[in-house]
Amino acid sequence: MATISDVAARAGVSTATVSRALNGKSTVDPTLAARVQEAAAELGYHPNGLARNLRRQETAVLALIISDVENPFFTAIARGVEDLAQRSGYSVVLCNSDENEEKERRYIEVALQERVAGVVLSPTGRSTNVEGLHRQGTPLVAVDRPLPAAAGDQVLVDTRHAAAEATRHLLAGGYERVGCLTGPAGVRTADDRLAGYADVVGEENVLSRRAEYRAEGARLAALELLDAPAPPDALLVANSTMAIGVLEALSARGLRPGRDVGIVSFDDAPWTTLIDPPLTVVAQPAYEVGRVAAQLLLARITDSSREATTTTLEARLIERKSSRR
Repeated sequence: MATISDVAARAGVSTATVSRALNGKSTVDPTLAARVQEAAAELGYHPNGLARNLRRQETAVLALIISDVENPFFTAIARGVEDLAQRSGYSVVLCNSDENEEKERRYIEVALQERVAGVVLSPTGRSTNVEGLHRQGTPLVAVDRPLPAAAGDQVLVDTRHAAAEATRHLLAGGYERVGCLTGPAGVRTADDRLAGYADVVGEENVLSRRAEYRAEGARLAALELLDAPAPPDALLVANSTMAIGVLEALSARGLRPGRDVGIVSFDDAPWTTLIDPPLTVVAQPAYEVGRVAAQLLLARITDSSREATTTTLEARLIERKSSRR
């Protein structure tokens, strides 16, 4: 592998000149800079990005740490972050914590070691620790789930209100025993969706189960509810990944969405219009969440003295046939 010394020897200049030329310094004579670029290309030399970042104490890379790369909601957030970051001259490194606190911790450590310009983080929600980022002065924006303590800008969605609206929609459609399948306790989005549902049905009528934000866990939880002595005739489901498990449970019991059990799920995944009947959803503005987060992060990079802000976006109910008798 070629070194900076090899490039210097090929170009007939000092290693310092090579370094300045490859870093775009205007103090290098254009003729020498061209000679260095040519030598580097011939030798296949690429500067050590980490070492350069440590010297310059900066990098044009953002870290995006999301909770579940398989969930279309988070991939849409990633697209929103990347689109704006690219237009602003930044690259984005995608990290999937997989709802795992240890993986999240390791990715935060990587962001610190690589001295990224900033971090967009969807916290696991229980014991996320961002103190290292604060100590190093790394700008941070939380998305979807707030950090345990105010620790920078946040972009959230009012899912409690959206869950209440979805529950009222099911009741207005003639369903009488509405249940709720939500995510793990302590995860803010899971707690908010359950709370919004309970706001409408009343605590004494709550019929709910919790599971990981995964299809298999939701399938088992749905079967448990459906096999109860007084099963629900409608379900509010906390995300589209869980909805897959719910649909599998309905199929296993010979039940049809809408006709037998009304279904409303959070997140308008691409497949929700392709099934029969199409799925009624609470559509969250995931792309906008990512775009706004990137906008706030770049503003924070430019001016670290800005006061922390919380931006709350609205979700909307899209009615389809899975919530109609």
